[in-house]
Amino acid sequence: MIDFWIGAGLLLLAALGFLLLPLLRGRRVQAEEDRTALNVALYEERLGELAAQHAAGTLTTEQFETGRADAARELLDDTEGGETHRSSNLGRAVPLIAAILVPLVGCGLYLHWGASDKVQLTREFAVQPGSMEEMTARLERAVQAQPESTEAWYFLARTYMSQERPADAAAAYEQLIELAGRQPELLGQWAQALYFADDRKWSAQMQQLTDEALGGDPHEVTSLGLLGIAAYEEGQFEQAIGYWERLVATLPAEDPSREAIQGGIARAREQMGESASSAAEPIEPAATASQEAGLTVVVRLDAALGEQVQPTDTVFVFARAVSGPPMPLAVKRLTVADLPATVSLSDADAMTPQLRLSNFEQVRLFARISRDGNATRGEWQGSSEPLALDNDGAVKLTIDQPVTP
Repeated sequence: MIDFWIGAGLLLLAALGFLLLPLLRGRRVQAEEDRTALNVALYEERLGELAAQHAAGTLTTEQFETGRADAARELLDDTEGGETHRSSNLGRAVPLIAAILVPLVGCGLYLHWGASDKVQLTREFAVQPGSMEEMTARLERAVQAQPESTEAWYFLARTYMSQERPADAAAAYEQLIELAGRQPELLGQWAQALYFADDRKWSAQMQQLTDEALGGDPHEVTSLGLLGIAAYEEGQFEQAIGYWERLVATLPAEDPSREAIQGGIARAREQMGESASSAAEPIEPAATASQEAGLTVVVRLDAALGEQVQPTDTVFVFARAVSGPPMPLAVKRLTVADLPATVSLSDADAMTPQLRLSNFEQVRLFARISRDGNATRGEWQGSSEPLALDNDGAVKLTIDQPVTP
């Protein structure tokens, strides 16, 4: 930050220069006025002496006129090139008072409305974090600097969950839902965080959240999994099997969590006295065609932006649901040096298992350049119109528009 304050100080000195120059110039003008007044006084004194000598008969009329003309000429010579200005104490005081107030008011306004924290945060995101704790600290500062950023809140909540801090994650999800709306995926994840924060004790709030999530999306995976766990813990094995079977039918065939869920179903059936072998039969996904859905994207940089970006600037190519949560569904990371590039987005690129391309009918594609490597904001981007997942051919994206806040 030292270079920022040095630059601000230099600009402040330049502003003070514009304010103080009139004051210094006023002092010089006052000195000229004082010298002119002295010359006038001497001229009048000389005229008085000549008049007295003429009255006494010492000077003739011709000599008197000649002496008066010489005195006038000397006065003109002394004041030649000078300009008469009027100055006042008020005229000198105003620039001086302004010179004192400008830095004080400027610093006060910047500390109140400025964005020094965002400047520092931008520089931090330009460097890869050394640990998960450092990344968490950055995200915490990011939501403080940009409390309206839904993406920053989402990544912070997910990071808290990965660090086994469910209470903090629940608070982050609550804030996220206030900003992004009551999306089924977010409601399920909020309920999950509350469940683990309360030491795996089921509550009416969690039931209300999961009911609302499944009411909006009957295949919401977090809610199905959570309800299955809660039912199993309470000995309601038949309900647990029902929730988990619905969950397995929703997950893609290649999802690694399918095996663990089927194992849970087998254990629940054993508890009910059924054969584990019948539970181990694979359950096929409900919609195989949608699981294989994906999009091919051709990303290029507009030629007019060639001098405004650096080859090392990060490029995020991602898909976002047209009607759904604000978080990206699938993401690929490139650099400006890689452009033009062709990338594929599918469920394999999902940010989380709960948010996949195949869960949504229409998405929009974005390609965003972020100089500091932060996916939640950037400088330039290109976007597509709403697209169906069965879109044939490659989608062309041109990065040519500034990112609006």
